Formats: sequence, C-alpha cells, structure tokens
Amino acid sequence: MTARKFIILISFLFLALNIQAAKLDDRDALQGVKKGKVLFDINIADKPNKLALYLTVIQQTHSDLVRQNVEPDIVLAFRGMAVKLINTQRSDKMALEYEASLEDVASLIEDLQKKRGIKMEACGIAMRLFKMKKETLLPGIKAVGNTFVSIIGYHAQGYATIPIY
Repeated sequence: MTARKFIILISFLFLALNIQAAKLDDRDALQGVKKGKVLFDINIADKPNKLALYLTVIQQTHSDLVRQNVEPDIVLAFRGMAVKLINTQRSDKMALEYEASLEDVASLIEDLQKKRGIKMEACGIAMRLFKMKKETLLPGIKAVGNTFVSIIGYHAQGYATIPIY
C-alpha cells in the first residue's frame, strides 16, 4: 500500500470515528478546563508515514478540544531522528522511498501552523548530529538549543507532555 493510499484510508477512518466522536465527549477529564496546554514530544525515526498519521491525530485532538469549548495551546517538539523528517534537504534514498509521505508531512505541518496556530520546535542538538542547518527546516519550525530543556520549561508552565515514538 502506498503512503498516499495509507493516509487516505486513515483519513476515512478518522472521518468515521469523528462521526462517532460527535456522540462522545471528554467532559469528565475536561471539567473546569478552559485551556488545553499540551506539548507533543515527537521522536519518530525515519518513518514519515507514521509521522503523518500522528500529525493527523494531532489535528483531530485540536478539533476535539475546540468542539468541547477548550482553547488549544499546542506545541510540537521534534527531536532525535524526527528532525530528519521536517527537513527540506533529504537524502536521495529517503526522497525516493518516502516522497509522498514526506509531502504529506509538510502539508500537515503547514495546516497545523497556519489554520490551527500550533507552535513547532526542532532540537538543535539533533540538528547538529545530523549536520542540518536551521534554514533547511520546513517553514515555521523554530530551531531551539535543546528540546529536553524546552520540555522542562513547558512542563513548568503547566503543559502536559505526550510522547510520540
């Protein structure tokens, strides 16, 4: 199954689940919550189709918070090998093998930023390890010194951390 077909299949699945979710809610967990502060700690290695799936789930999470009258405040922190998946400079092997999935990732990232206001960071340590320049990150992704430090800071500010591996 191609990556594009996989994403389409998952999208239909989420549409079906969304119809079902319209009947479901999270009122017990969200009781008294006005703002949903969450940091997604993303460390997916060389699997752009898996990253695209999780970015789709993050879109749904944003929509679910809005639907339940909770203001989303979401940050994505890319670290480890995940930084290679948000880079415009790709190895020939990765570009050939995962071209469609990488395009899906770039499109989802643009949607999350522009339509949903989600902030994104890339780990400077990982970027140095993989010899990446901040100018090669997908647009809107901010290079930071160390995403572990970011996670500590966001946690101290009241953000929940959700690991994505």
